[in-house]
Amino acid sequence: MEGAAEKGVLAVLVVLAGLAACGSGSEIIEGPKNVTALKGSEARFNCTISQGWKLIMWALRGTVVLSMTPNGSIITNDRFTSASYQEGANFISEMIIHDVQLSDAGQVKCSLQNSDRDGAAFLSVQVMGRLLIPGGSLVVIEDNPCNITCRALNWTPLPDLSWEIGVPVSHSSYYSILEPEDLQSVESVLALTPQGNGTVTCVAEMKGLDVRESVTVRLTVVQPPLDSIDKPGTSLPTWAIVLLAVSLSLLLILVIVLIIILCCCVSRTEKEESSYQSEIRKSATMKTSKDTLGTKLESGNENYGYHSEPASLHDKSSEASVPEQRSSRQPHQESNHHQLGPANHPPVSFNMGSPKKVRNVTLV
Repeated sequence: MEGAAEKGVLAVLVVLAGLAACGSGSEIIEGPKNVTALKGSEARFNCTISQGWKLIMWALRGTVVLSMTPNGSIITNDRFTSASYQEGANFISEMIIHDVQLSDAGQVKCSLQNSDRDGAAFLSVQVMGRLLIPGGSLVVIEDNPCNITCRALNWTPLPDLSWEIGVPVSHSSYYSILEPEDLQSVESVLALTPQGNGTVTCVAEMKGLDVRESVTVRLTVVQPPLDSIDKPGTSLPTWAIVLLAVSLSLLLILVIVLIIILCCCVSRTEKEESSYQSEIRKSATMKTSKDTLGTKLESGNENYGYHSEPASLHDKSSEASVPEQRSSRQPHQESNHHQLGPANHPPVSFNMGSPKKVRNVTLV
């Protein structure tokens, strides 16, 4: 193998030396264009040259890998082959790179012997890694949120991950996470609330290429167990949570309204009771004043100048005055009777004896 390669290189050198002596009057009309190829596929580059060329050389990353003469191609590596086309008066040389590797990425150049002009392009190589959903087919609970993970491993560059959902759901969303320890891997997490059986597909699309890879798993939905409500940590369906939140809000509003109404009623009752008690006190005060005034008018005037005497002196004076009153009662009554007349009413005085005190009352 090595001896054949050395002979091929020597043959190219000999041809180049011979052509260099002859010269060339052709030129490159249009050089190759940039190509993005998938690892393991083919990459093709075209170079348009005018008539009269003697030697066309193709170089990859600065190394000549293919040469063409009017008599045929000089191949030194089976991965690099050539094709040719005639377009009017111009000649098109095509280099084909088979089984493209990641190490092939770099500059591709087309040049002519003894020509100052060349054509250059760039080869980009992308690597399609593995795409998988850990666990395969899944069994989930109806109306219970769950997550499905899709991983893309060893991709260059990282692909765009998306999901195709073939099951009835009440909610779904997804997001991507880069692998911190592997810069060539990424994972996407799909969060959904399933309501029936179906399939879920993870799709990876290469950037710059119309290439996609996908993986599909089947989703089987089962009814929640009867005792799941009593288990701690069991989540309620979304519609139940919304209904519960609305009910609690309405109950809170109703309680606030009832408290406001109760406060208003209590305040109004207190005002009415205060007014009623005030009226009662006013009526009682007026009645007491009237009763006191009537009593004073009926009972006469009290002699505020009277002073009570000691009981011992009063008893003695009472005993001494009793005979005198008896002896003098008749003349006194007669003299008074003679003094009274039909036209006037002189004051009459009564002496009322008592074991304890004597009160003088004057009637007017």
